Amino acid sequence: MTMVLNMVEVYKTNVRHKRQAKRILGVLSEQFPMFSINFDLEDCDKILRVEGRNIPQKKIAELVTENGYQCSVLE
Repeated sequence: MTMVLNMVEVYKTNVRHKRQAKRILGVLSEQFPMFSINFDLEDCDKILRVEGRNIPQKKIAELVTENGYQCSVLE
């Protein structure tokens, strides 16, 4: 039996408010319904967390940026 491990990518954003996060989550969930996506707005880096397989790092960051927010992969 092979076990497939999900990846977790973490992004630093400048999303500050729940309604902003909700809008971005809607956009990302529409494009990537197979991923588990959430924000941690309590974190100082306003973390966007994406969990799944074969996560397109650049595309996710681009989508957030296109919607007016900063987004970069947290190293």
